[in-house]
Amino acid sequence: MLTRRVFLAALTTPLAATLLPALPARAQHRAAPPPPLALPAGMSPLRDGAYRVAFLVGQSGLQAGMAPTLAEIGRRLAAAHAQGSGRITIEGHASGPVADASTARRISLARANAVRDALVAGGLEETRIDVRALGRTNAALDAADILPPGAVRAGERRPGRS
Repeated sequence: MLTRRVFLAALTTPLAATLLPALPARAQHRAAPPPPLALPAGMSPLRDGAYRVAFLVGQSGLQAGMAPTLAEIGRRLAAAHAQGSGRITIEGHASGPVADASTARRISLARANAVRDALVAGGLEETRIDVRALGRTNAALDAADILPPGAVRAGERRPGRS
């Protein structure tokens, strides 16, 4: 019966190198996680890997400098879920107009679509993105939230947590 020491010593001999297949490169060295993103003004991280993209009041276009960062987020989301599992949700918000829910809904939809297009430009499959136009909510935000798989909406809690 081989002892552990004898077995380990046998693995380090030149003969063992010819008999044992080489480990794949990815098993030998795990890829380091990507560095944190430097977010431009108007973008902020939320919990669970989510992000908030701020918009100017009444506007639905991305602010300067956001598109490249959103493309990088799209690339990272595509790489993290390479098998196509998990859906990304983009929730569009609008602070107004208070008296016109239809206009607020259209603005929030345009914002969510602008963020979706930037994520797709980074390589995220469009078919994995759900867009929700929330219109004017109680929070009265001028933003769009990117929620990766497993993230919860701002202000909500996971079941079983306080």
